[in-house]
Amino acid sequence: MSSGKEGYSDLLKVVESDFNTMDQMIFGQLNSKVKLVMAVSQHVIHAGGKRMRPLMGLLAARALKDEPSSDAMKLAAITEMLHTATLVHDDVIDSSNLRRGEPTANATWDNPTAVLVGDYLIARAFNLLVEFKNLELLELFSAGTCDIAEGEVLQLQHQHNPEATEEDYLAIILGKTSRLFMLATEGMCLLFNQREHQQTFSEFSRHFGNAFQMVDDILDYASDSSVLGKNIGDDIAEGKPTLPMIRALSQTRDSDPKAYQLLSAAVSSGTYESIDAVIEAVKMTDSLDYCRERAMDESAKATGCLEKLPASKYVDTLKSLTQISINRIN
Repeated sequence: MSSGKEGYSDLLKVVESDFNTMDQMIFGQLNSKVKLVMAVSQHVIHAGGKRMRPLMGLLAARALKDEPSSDAMKLAAITEMLHTATLVHDDVIDSSNLRRGEPTANATWDNPTAVLVGDYLIARAFNLLVEFKNLELLELFSAGTCDIAEGEVLQLQHQHNPEATEEDYLAIILGKTSRLFMLATEGMCLLFNQREHQQTFSEFSRHFGNAFQMVDDILDYASDSSVLGKNIGDDIAEGKPTLPMIRALSQTRDSDPKAYQLLSAAVSSGTYESIDAVIEAVKMTDSLDYCRERAMDESAKATGCLEKLPASKYVDTLKSLTQISINRIN
């Protein structure tokens, strides 16, 4: 399977009908009586993106039970609602004005409006979850949403901290990225009462999510804004010690005091002023190669987990999705 949009489009075709119905459900389930809530919600959902989390959920659902399921489509839509809410809140926290090349909700309206609409999307998602009348499913998503919030707070706690470790980083991305991928697939196991596959999907999604975030963090140093959908160097400007920066700091601490001081100051202060020099200093270390190896290892582990599942075209498609994700750095 080739990388990029063409390859991703091929994957969508495997569950095309389910995916299109799910996409319509996202908008159809927005029922606020407040016009501003509807306007902002539709704006952020339309900005959309690839809908990777619900796609993964739909592929997992078909791998478990190969027939159309409106409940599976609804659960995938709920997952995307939660994902959209986290993005809205992230943009407010980071003061971002661009998301996937489009103006963010906080830039289009204002921070209070964006925060409250993000809150509405979370509340609406749980309102829809209750309709399944499945306490175990509700518990999974409740605990998962708490983990996601904690991951964001942990990231905030380590913002501007040049002493952050790789262990800190892994704890952050587990919450802020991987956990939602895990909910997307584990939820289908509970929905279809196939708990024997829940751990396998959990491990697959965790490794996939880790690799996905590592690739994103590499691209902040080695891509351009048209590809990334946001300004290059945003993580540096926000003082976020992502894995490339953590590795570069560890590599320069003793061997290159000047570079270490530059990188440490960049994390501590967070600025665009010296961003080119910071990116160059990171590239002069083995940091990006190290991060690529870590991402590829996580991706390989994700693919390995899928070998535990019964063979099907849906499992093969999850493998292809994993490959397409890692191919963004190739």
